[in-house]
Amino acid sequence: MLFPRLLLCLGVWVLCGSAKPTERKERVVREAPLSAREHDDAQSFDYDHDAFLGADEAKSFDQLTPEESKERLGKIVGKIDEDGDGFVTVEELKAWIKFAQKRWIYEDVERQWKGHDLNEDGLVSWEEYKNATYGYIL
Repeated sequence: MLFPRLLLCLGVWVLCGSAKPTERKERVVREAPLSAREHDDAQSFDYDHDAFLGADEAKSFDQLTPEESKERLGKIVGKIDEDGDGFVTVEELKAWIKFAQKRWIYEDVERQWKGHDLNEDGLVSWEEYKNATYGYIL
């Protein structure tokens, strides 16, 4: 009586151990891309501009003359250089890019909220969400 139970438990254990999962779960959290543009420095630096300045700020730089662009970039570099030593370190540059991306995310969330909060009461009801997302009439 003990041997069949032991054999059954062993069989179940082997089957469970060799079974493959039916769905693949992503275990790596990936950060959002720095830009929606293609990253190819041989073609253009648009991706770098978006990552460095943020998408909205990069658009405004496209309208500037080279002299104006250089002047504004000089002011931005002053903000990036946190310790004021006149040099931008890799860590300072990484912190600036994260700051620019977070700023864009917060601004985008604000735009999305305004687009969903149709009656401007500071809350998004299910009806408002459906209307803004799927086009239902309230």
